[in-house]
Amino acid sequence: MVVCGDDGLAHRLAAELRGVHGEQVTLVVPPDRRTARPPVVGRARAASAALFDRMVSAAVGTVGRTGGTGQPTVPAAGQRADGEGVLEATEPTEAVLAEAGVARAAALALVYDDDETNIRAALTARRLNPRLRLVLRLYNRRLGQHIEELLDQAAALAAGDGTDGPDTGLEASTTVLSDADTAAPALAATAVAGTSRVVQTEGLLLRAVERPLSGEDGAGLLTLALLSGGEQPPLLLPGDDEVRRAAGRSAVVLEHVSSPTGAEAAAPARRLTGVMPLASIFSRRLRWSLAGLVGCVVALAVTLWLVTGIDLLRACYITLLDLFAIDDPAFKEPLGRQILQLLSALVGLLLLPVLLAAALEALGTFRTASTLRRPPRGLSGHVVLLGLGKIGTRVLTRLRELNVPVVCVESDPEARGLATARRLRVPVVLGDVTQEGVLEAAQIHRARTLLAVTSADTTNLEAVLYARTVRPDLRVVLRLYDDDFATAVYRTLRAAHPNALTRSRSVTHLAAPAFAGAMLGRQVLGAIAVERRVLLFAAVDVDGHPQLEGHTLRDAFHTGSWRALARLGHPDTSLDHVLEKGDRVVVAATRRGLAELR
Repeated sequence: MVVCGDDGLAHRLAAELRGVHGEQVTLVVPPDRRTARPPVVGRARAASAALFDRMVSAAVGTVGRTGGTGQPTVPAAGQRADGEGVLEATEPTEAVLAEAGVARAAALALVYDDDETNIRAALTARRLNPRLRLVLRLYNRRLGQHIEELLDQAAALAAGDGTDGPDTGLEASTTVLSDADTAAPALAATAVAGTSRVVQTEGLLLRAVERPLSGEDGAGLLTLALLSGGEQPPLLLPGDDEVRRAAGRSAVVLEHVSSPTGAEAAAPARRLTGVMPLASIFSRRLRWSLAGLVGCVVALAVTLWLVTGIDLLRACYITLLDLFAIDDPAFKEPLGRQILQLLSALVGLLLLPVLLAAALEALGTFRTASTLRRPPRGLSGHVVLLGLGKIGTRVLTRLRELNVPVVCVESDPEARGLATARRLRVPVVLGDVTQEGVLEAAQIHRARTLLAVTSADTTNLEAVLYARTVRPDLRVVLRLYDDDFATAVYRTLRAAHPNALTRSRSVTHLAAPAFAGAMLGRQVLGAIAVERRVLLFAAVDVDGHPQLEGHTLRDAFHTGSWRALARLGHPDTSLDHVLEKGDRVVVAATRRGLAELR
């Protein structure tokens, strides 16, 4: 696989492909990035350190390989040393892509910070290898959709003309992603589920946790892997009998297969609809006043019915006439009728200011419908989101899709996410989060999670530290740019507050798995590392799969290879449901097992 980029995402993606998925990778970076130490993932730590040393000593425009003498040598195009290679070039021209081995590669990721550079290189790469799987990083969503269709159409035409390259058994595909779109779901899931070991798609949220097995886990449906213990190696996707015999052994268990609403949400949130609820038009005090007056009118009508003996409907009608002072005085009526008329007139006097207040409140509500809402009193169990920039806006949208109550804090009154917050009717506090009283206005003391995703690392860190002084047990998730800094902050906060959940994430760290999954194939939703092995989650169509079609969801399982977990779009489907054409399921699989399903 070939990865081309000019920032930390390229290094993180290359490390992810090597360390988690065990792929051979050629990294194409500009010369001025030689001093940037690449990130490390899992078992790629030592390999990445060696790769960094090779990058420093590599010559511009050559593939750096460090031999025993420490001098770089120049191999043939696409050749790698120990499965790794670095090609330094200012731009991904046709010659550079050819030297990187794109003509024989399985996948190419173009993650430059400039959309035009990625598009130009993608068009060139598609011409060099029509069967190449392309992954592009584009910020323009609409343009990305058109480019994706264009490149897939070009690949189909080339394959139809017989001009495609060597048969690699891969389907040509183009996937357009952005780091904002890919990092936001992980940040939202971490804030809701408390862990980054999640896979989500189409409203389905899968969370994996490590815990010892008990005797009640005999069914084994939710057991993804048995961890190593003593001389026993780790075992992926064990069978039911193996799970029963492993009581007391640590395992990776799928905790739930559902959207994080209900029990996961500390406070229910109203569905997002275009209809303005009554509670947002009239205040609670005014609603109680109206209810009291209605009760008085009903009581007067019933009393009039009992005193005079007239029909109940006529009693209600006369009471309303008395209420609005448009009936004749009851001079010749009994004393009870006269007293009721006076009481009705008194209630009518009380009704006038209430009706006027209702009209003024409704007018004010509709006038301010286009303005930002303030956090309501008594709100609790919500997520406080700091920052409504590119990442924050995506996170806000994702949280509302999961039906999670949110209060936003933003210092820039012109931030791009304010329009989204206004459209979703999410409360917003405008102010500098580092100033005293801003977090209190967002009711941080009753919040469930603090999610700091501003573009300034120091602002995120300062907000988290201050929030911890208010709520030592508060769950915090903060976005940090640098991987090493994020790790140091996480360890320090975890040591200082061992009883509180702390997560620190960098955007490149969160985006890299999605890009890596796209390079492995569109159907790969994510991956979970299990010690030195990896478990993939993929969406698979039931059509044409004899291992799936005609089998129940419970029986769609091959020990050690793959296991069906849930139907997409129907997370609460019974395990005895028979899979049929048209169904699409989420499976957990090893790399070999996923290849079998393909």
